[in-house]
Amino acid sequence: MDLQTALQQLSALQQKLYAFRTASSALYLDGVTVAPRDTSEGRGVALGILAGEEHKLFSAAETGELIAYLETQKEQLDQEQARQVQLLRRNYDQLSRIPADEYMEYAQLVNQASDVWHRAKETSDFALFQPVLEKLVAFNRKFAAYYDAKKAPYDALLNEYERGMTMDKLDLFFGKLRERLVPVIREIGQVEQIDDSFLHKVYPIEDQRKFSDYLMEVLGMDRNHSTIGETEHPFTLNFSSQDVRITTHYTETELAFSMYSVIHEGGHALYELGVNPAYDYNCLAGGVSMGVHESQSRFYENLIGRSLPFIQAIYPRVQSFFPEQLKDVTAEQFYKAVNKAEPSLIRTEADELTYCFHVMIRYEIEKQLIGGTLEVKDVPAVWNALYKEYLGVDVPDDKHGCLQDSHWSGGSFGYFPSYALGSAYGAQMLRNMEQEIDVWGSVSKGDLSPITEWLKEKVHKYGCLLEPGDIVKQACGDFDPTVYTDYLEDKFRRLYNLK
Repeated sequence: MDLQTALQQLSALQQKLYAFRTASSALYLDGVTVAPRDTSEGRGVALGILAGEEHKLFSAAETGELIAYLETQKEQLDQEQARQVQLLRRNYDQLSRIPADEYMEYAQLVNQASDVWHRAKETSDFALFQPVLEKLVAFNRKFAAYYDAKKAPYDALLNEYERGMTMDKLDLFFGKLRERLVPVIREIGQVEQIDDSFLHKVYPIEDQRKFSDYLMEVLGMDRNHSTIGETEHPFTLNFSSQDVRITTHYTETELAFSMYSVIHEGGHALYELGVNPAYDYNCLAGGVSMGVHESQSRFYENLIGRSLPFIQAIYPRVQSFFPEQLKDVTAEQFYKAVNKAEPSLIRTEADELTYCFHVMIRYEIEKQLIGGTLEVKDVPAVWNALYKEYLGVDVPDDKHGCLQDSHWSGGSFGYFPSYALGSAYGAQMLRNMEQEIDVWGSVSKGDLSPITEWLKEKVHKYGCLLEPGDIVKQACGDFDPTVYTDYLEDKFRRLYNLK
């Protein structure tokens, strides 16, 4: 085999893998947005077969031989080709350790779990979800050993979402957040609370849909390459750098929920839309890690979207969509309301200050589930106890407790810490960005393009060409969580007039 032929085979292999994953993603998107209620069985059969064929293709001896040959030609490869071979070797070794029947069974289980979770959440019935969750936990413990038998199981899963992350590192990170933020939360609890009652008036869903379209326009999203759908738990799905889908969820009496859901998912989408299109259909496409991905979504949602200059810039249009509900509300009142800090039940509705405590709770539970020190049947009780301990709130039912997130139904154990890490990365990106461009001058004009361009140059365009740590270093410098805690403490002390 000559090098040119091998590179052509490499491209053909990756396009086939892309086709299988695109088909699976399309079925998933359909299933959680517009598919009829009781139709998961057929999708499960299709997804199982697709997963089996993907596994067969990727774990074939010919694939291993192709990768091995290209490794011998490393000196002849450019940076992008060498990185593709590196990533494919990593994934090939991992996938080859997973038996094909288990891989297919797991794909079918995840499809079933999504359907069961939706029904369990609707009826607030954890017992309905428990048997499926038990299977998902068992699979993930087993897969963790396939991924890296030398690591603790949960460390192996964490590594899938943020390469190099460990429980030891996260324990230190979350410990720093608790140390710095708990006193601020307690002080806020002692002063007069911000009035956000106007956010809970009736906001017709059709008007919210039009508002969402406007927010996508402000974000600078190209509607020829991105769409918005509706689902129970908002997410973003990318098929390529030219085709990205975001979703949101509307509630008539919760304007801020859909508003910040769209901005959050829009941040994910801007990342995917900014990846070098030359990487489409190969393993360099898409965001490099969930921590870096969440740095982008939470950057737009909180650092920009909840800032006073941003609210002042868009507020005239906000009022035009909801003239009756906001006729006596000023931009500053709206700004304070969407930043109100108060311990609550729902992670996706949590304020910027208390949000990380929601993540910590999930982290503590996942550590125990995957570590084997917590049985699935005890999750609701432990969840409720941790919410009382960390946030001082009582959980009324499973719907508002351990069934609120879709992540476990998708098998995403180890994902949640990425939200907190991403928030901290974003604070450092903002600090560095402020030194290079006029961030707030642009935001005050409602023009986010300079911000998106900076992020594209530092983060987006690289896709998976670099390791997550290298991307973070490039955009943030040395990671320092105190930049994040300083930002939060300063913002909320000023917001609540604390000393």
